[in-house]
Amino acid sequence: MPDTVTLLIDPVPADAVDVDLGATFRPVDATEPALRVGELSTQRGDGIFETIGVVDGHAQEVRPHLERLRNSARICELPEPNLAQWEAAIATALAGLPQTGEFGIKLVLSRGVEHGPAPTAWLAASRAADFSGPREHGIRVVTLDRGYDRGAAERAPWLLLGAKTLSYAVNMAAIREAKRRGADDTVFVSSDGYAMEGPTSSVILRRDGVYATPAPSGAILHGTTQQSLFEHLAATGERVEYRDIPIDELRTADAAWLVSSVRLAAGITALDGEPMPYDAETTAGFNAYLLTPRD
Repeated sequence: MPDTVTLLIDPVPADAVDVDLGATFRPVDATEPALRVGELSTQRGDGIFETIGVVDGHAQEVRPHLERLRNSARICELPEPNLAQWEAAIATALAGLPQTGEFGIKLVLSRGVEHGPAPTAWLAASRAADFSGPREHGIRVVTLDRGYDRGAAERAPWLLLGAKTLSYAVNMAAIREAKRRGADDTVFVSSDGYAMEGPTSSVILRRDGVYATPAPSGAILHGTTQQSLFEHLAATGERVEYRDIPIDELRTADAAWLVSSVRLAAGITALDGEPMPYDAETTAGFNAYLLTPRD
């Protein structure tokens, strides 16, 4: 069975009924050309995406990812996606993947071609990288100035800070800068001194027995993995909270993590070159939960 599945999707309206959804997408060879030269996703990054983790044939938290895709579409003024269509495409991709191992499914909705027809959409599934090292041994992190304060999204909604857009050049540049500084990843800091998120992850810290994450706002994405972990922690009697977190509080936390859909939970072992407490037992528990099939 192949390790990759790629589907081109013909988006249908969000309120469409009595549609043969299986006829609205088709498999293509991932190594062959599939997009037009004028495609705005590649020319301008004008589109949105989600990445869903797959564990042993089960796609994790599909509905939260699709709801976030829908929210990103609204922010970017793209046609609202038909969630049933995307669910059907995901199910088709899962049926074509091996039923053991870890994979990632990327969903993309683009504005298409300028002055052209309705948006372009596709799904690409492939085997995930081996993240056993970061999960077991943690990661070194640096802080980088994001260039915005916490209120930027409310003052300037055209910055699209709350949408998961394809314009990830800045995020990738931040990770390259982290590696230049001898680290593995980054935590963005607002210009007024608050921890925000990683380029591809959410931030969680523990202090005095309470797990906290930066308050969801238009300036950061509300992480699906972080939400799932908080639901799990609350169900097991732990205290969780969403609030503004000054960067100095992150530096003095009892433990901290970056969490995401495919890498899962990686404990922070150093921040800006200074060692941080690493809780191997809790990190292992997080990843055991995140590797359990769940909806």
